[in-house]
Amino acid sequence: MPQRNKPRSRLLPVVAVLCGAFALLAGLPAPAHAQTGAQQAERSFEIDLPAQPLGSALNELSRQTGAQIFAAGELVSGHAAPAVSGRLSLEQALGRLLAGSGLSARRSGADAFSVVQAGEAVLSTVTISGKGVGATTEGTGSYTTWSTSSSTRLNLTPQETPQSVTVMTRQRMDDQRLNSLNDVLDAAVGVTMKPLGHGADGPQMWARGSSITNFQIDGVPVSSSMSNYLQSTAMYDRVEIVKGATGIMSGLGTPAATINMIRKRPTKAPQTRISAEAGNWSRYGVGLDLSRPLNEDASVRGRLVVDYKRDGAWTDNYRQDYGVLYGIGEVDLGPRTLLTAGFSHITRNTDSPIRSFDVVYTNGQPTGAKPSNGASPDWIYYDHQVNSVFGSIEHTFGSGWSAKAELTHGRYKYDALIASLVGNGVDQATGLGAMAQISFWGSTTEQTSLDAYVTGPFSLFGRQHELIGGVTLSRLEQDSPGYPSPARQNITDLFNWANELSEPTRGAQTSKTTSKQYQVSAYLNARLQLSDATSLLLGSRLINWKLDRDAVTYSSGNVDAARLRENNIFVPYVGIVHALNDTYSLYASYTQIFNPQPYYVIDIDGNLLDPEEGTSYEAGIKASFNGGALTSSLSLFRTRQDTFPVWDGVTRTYTAIDDTITEGVEVELAGELANGWQLGAGYTYSETRDKDDVRLMTRIPRNTAKLFTSYRLPGEWNRLTLGGGVNWESESGEAAYTQDSYALLNLMARYQINKQLSVAAHLNNALDKRYLMGVAGTRGVYGPPRNFMVSAKYSF
Repeated sequence: MPQRNKPRSRLLPVVAVLCGAFALLAGLPAPAHAQTGAQQAERSFEIDLPAQPLGSALNELSRQTGAQIFAAGELVSGHAAPAVSGRLSLEQALGRLLAGSGLSARRSGADAFSVVQAGEAVLSTVTISGKGVGATTEGTGSYTTWSTSSSTRLNLTPQETPQSVTVMTRQRMDDQRLNSLNDVLDAAVGVTMKPLGHGADGPQMWARGSSITNFQIDGVPVSSSMSNYLQSTAMYDRVEIVKGATGIMSGLGTPAATINMIRKRPTKAPQTRISAEAGNWSRYGVGLDLSRPLNEDASVRGRLVVDYKRDGAWTDNYRQDYGVLYGIGEVDLGPRTLLTAGFSHITRNTDSPIRSFDVVYTNGQPTGAKPSNGASPDWIYYDHQVNSVFGSIEHTFGSGWSAKAELTHGRYKYDALIASLVGNGVDQATGLGAMAQISFWGSTTEQTSLDAYVTGPFSLFGRQHELIGGVTLSRLEQDSPGYPSPARQNITDLFNWANELSEPTRGAQTSKTTSKQYQVSAYLNARLQLSDATSLLLGSRLINWKLDRDAVTYSSGNVDAARLRENNIFVPYVGIVHALNDTYSLYASYTQIFNPQPYYVIDIDGNLLDPEEGTSYEAGIKASFNGGALTSSLSLFRTRQDTFPVWDGVTRTYTAIDDTITEGVEVELAGELANGWQLGAGYTYSETRDKDDVRLMTRIPRNTAKLFTSYRLPGEWNRLTLGGGVNWESESGEAAYTQDSYALLNLMARYQINKQLSVAAHLNNALDKRYLMGVAGTRGVYGPPRNFMVSAKYSF
C-alpha cells in the first residue's frame, strides 16, 4: 500500500519555493518615493484642489504630492472638502482639507499619513462587528482593507486574523468589472469555479478541496439554497472570503470557505453615480447609485441602487435580463443608537441558456465542438427572483461595549424549462448515443434569520481583551412542485440537437416536496492579549439542527418522509497570532468540522450519508506594509475529513470516503505597491487524496494563480489608468476528458475626463483562448471567447 506521507512530500517543494518567494518579498525595500517623511513635511507643493467630496480630495492630494494618504471609507464618507490652493506643505494642505470635519491626519509611516477621528489612535477600535475603522472600502481606491471581522466576528486587521482572508474591495470590483458574486469568486485567490452551463444553474464553487456552502450577508448566515450566486455587487461595499473551516461563524458547513458580502451604506453627504455600458453580443446596461441625507443634521440617511443589464453571449439565441433594486436607510435614534432597515430585489431571466456539449466521442477522439455548439432550443428558459428585507438596531454603551440585533427575511423563487444532453456519449462511427432530457423545474425557498450579539473589551491580569457572544436563529422552508418529464429523445445529429426537439407542454403537477430546516446556535469568541506581541483567540459555537422533509406522489399517495436531528453539536476554534514586529506576524489556527449531508446525497442503496466530520489546521506568516496599505500572507493548510461525499456519474449516487486528506499552500499579496499602483495577486496549491493515496476531485486543478493590477499614470498622463490581469490554472477534468492548463488575459483602461465623468474599456480573454470552463464525462462547457465592454460613469 502506498505510504501515507506521499501527499506531504508533494507539498514540500511547493512550500519551499513559496517560502523563498515570500522571503524575497520581505527583503525588498519599501516603494521608493522622492522624499523622506521629514522632507515631505518640510517641502511645499503647488496645490490646486477644487471643492469636492473629502475622499476624492485626499486621493487627488496624494496624486499631486506623491504621499501615501490612507483614509477609511466610513470616516471620510459624507464629508465635503473645501477648495485648497497655493504653495503649501503636505501637513498644511491636510489641515485645510480636514478642517471642521472632526478628523485629523496622523503620520503612519515614513512617507504616509492616516486619517483618523480627532483625538484617536491610528487604528482605534469600533466594536460593532464589520464596522472597524478601515473596514469600509468604498472611496479608498484600495485593493485591501484595514479591518475584517468575517473570520471570528471580532474586528481585526488582516495581520491579526489567524486565517487566510481575501477581500475583494469596491475599487477592485469596479476596476475588474466584477458585476456578480460569480465574477468575484472567479477572480478570488484560492477559489475555483467550474460551471456546467451558462445562464442556468450556479457554478460548482470549490476551495481547499470542498464545495463552498457557507454564505453570509453582513455577517448573518444565508443558506446556499437561496442561490447566492445571483447576488449583484452593485449592492455591496466589499466581499470578504475566509478560506478554510469557519464553523464558529457559519455553524454547519464544509471546510472550504465562507463568503461574506458587506452591504453599501448611506452617506452623510449627497452623492450620485450614473453609469452606462455597452459591449459586443448585444450587451448593454445602465445604473444609478443615489445616497442622500434626509434631514438637515443628516441623522436620517438613505441610499438607493438601481442596476439593469441585458446580456447576450457567444450563441445567437442567448439572452439574459439582470435587474437589481436595493434600498437602505439609517436613523440615528441617539448619539449611540442606530436603526437600519432595507430591502433588495433581484431578477435574472435567461432565454436559451448555454448547455454542456460533447467535446469527445466515446473513443476519446475530439468531436470538433465549438463554443457556439452549446446553444439550446429557443424555447428553453430559466427565471429567478430573489427578494429580501432586513432591519437592525445597534447600540454602543459608555463602557465601550456594544450590542446589535438583525432580523432578515429572504424569498427565492425560480421557474425553468431545461433541455440537456444526456447519455453515455456519442459513437464516432454512427454519430448516435446522445439523448436529450427535457425537464420542468420550479421551487420557492424562504429563510428567516435573527442574529443578536454583544461585544466589547474587558480587563484581566493587567491586559485588555475582547469578547463577543451571540445567538443565531434560522428557519428555512422549501416548496418544490414536481411535473412529469417528457421521455428522453434520441439525437440523430449531435450538431443540430437543439433543432431536433419540439417544445413540450407542461403537464399537471404530479408531486410535491416540502422541507423545513431549523438551526439554533450560540457562539462565544474571545481575543486574549497574552503579551504585547501575542494574542490567543478562543471560540466555540453550540448548534441544534433539524430537518423535516416530506415528498408526496399524487398518483399513489405515497409520502417519503425524513426527520433528521443533530443536537448539541460543539464546534471549537483556537487561533494564535504572534507579531514578530510591526510588519510581520506568525499565526496558526485549528477548528473542527460537522456538516449534515443534504437530502440528495444518498448512496447506491438510497440511504442518506452520515454527516461529514473532520478537523482543519492552518499556519502561516502575514505582513503589512505602509501602514496597512499593502498586505501579504503565506499559509499552509491541512484538512482531514470522514464521510467525504464523492459523486459517481455511472450510478448517479454518492460514495462516502473516510480519512481523506486535503493539503495545500497559498500565497497572496494585495494593496498599493506604490502611489497609484494597486495589485491583487496570489497562488494556490491544493490536493485531496484518500487513505490509499488516490487523488480525488480531479475536476479541481491542483494549481491556480490569479493576478490583477491597475496603475494610474503620473504627471500629464494622470487622468489615465491602465490595468490587466491573468488567471491561470493547471490541468483538470475526468477520465473521459482532461482540460489542459490554460491562462486568460484580461485588460482594462479608464480615462478621467473631468472630476465627474470617466470612461472605461474592458477586454476579456484578450488572446481569444478556447478552453472548457467545466467538464463532466465526455461533455464540457466552453468559456467566453474574446469580448469587450465600454462604459461611462458620471459622479456628482
